[in-house]
Amino acid sequence: MKTYDVANLGDLLKNNEYPGRGIVIGKSEDGRSIAIAYFIMGRSANSRNRVFTENGDTVTIYPADSSKVEDPSLIIYSPIRKIGDNLIVTNGDQTDTIYDFMKDGNTFEEALETREFEPDGPNWTPRISGVVTLDDSESYKMSILKSQDAEGTDCARYTFSYKLQNGLGHFIHTYKENGNPIPTFEGEPERVAIPNSAEELKQLIWNNLNEENKISLYVRYIDITGGNIENKLVNKFEKIN
Repeated sequence: MKTYDVANLGDLLKNNEYPGRGIVIGKSEDGRSIAIAYFIMGRSANSRNRVFTENGDTVTIYPADSSKVEDPSLIIYSPIRKIGDNLIVTNGDQTDTIYDFMKDGNTFEEALETREFEPDGPNWTPRISGVVTLDDSESYKMSILKSQDAEGTDCARYTFSYKLQNGLGHFIHTYKENGNPIPTFEGEPERVAIPNSAEELKQLIWNNLNEENKISLYVRYIDITGGNIENKLVNKFEKIN
């Protein structure tokens, strides 16, 4: 692809067996809505034992079957929280770190300076995060915290800042592709087209994620003029207890 080409998100996903966890932020083609999406995938029984639940503006991940939880530290967290005019979306408990820092008047970047990639060597899963400002600035940021080397010696931190543009979004995910160890995402967030409705984006993502590895998906569309919100939530598994 050329530098400013805009990819079809479905094509990116259907050709990638394991992008891991992914964040999409952008603006609908008709310019009416801010769009965010977050999905999770899993290869192990512990990773697949998860469901999304919604409580107001917050989305939290819980085990589908609590009796089968092996290690809750990396699978139970709130990927989406709202604070003031800011909507936070991440792939881990750094959501709470960002929330607490912003509540105290600090920045997205300052919060992430206190965190690093997940301690799950040899994969060293990156922490990916995003924040969209729901005021007149119409801006958003994305971040990835990743290991600088195969040994997990040090953390490299990258932040990308964007203006919302009609029909354009950015997609960042934890892994480049499947593997053992799983290779970390490389480069800038990918430029992707954003459709006009939450249902369209939900179908575009869910129908193209690998059937065996996909777990849950959440999509939120926020009407820029009226503030109306449309949410779409999909869980592959049902919560048992």
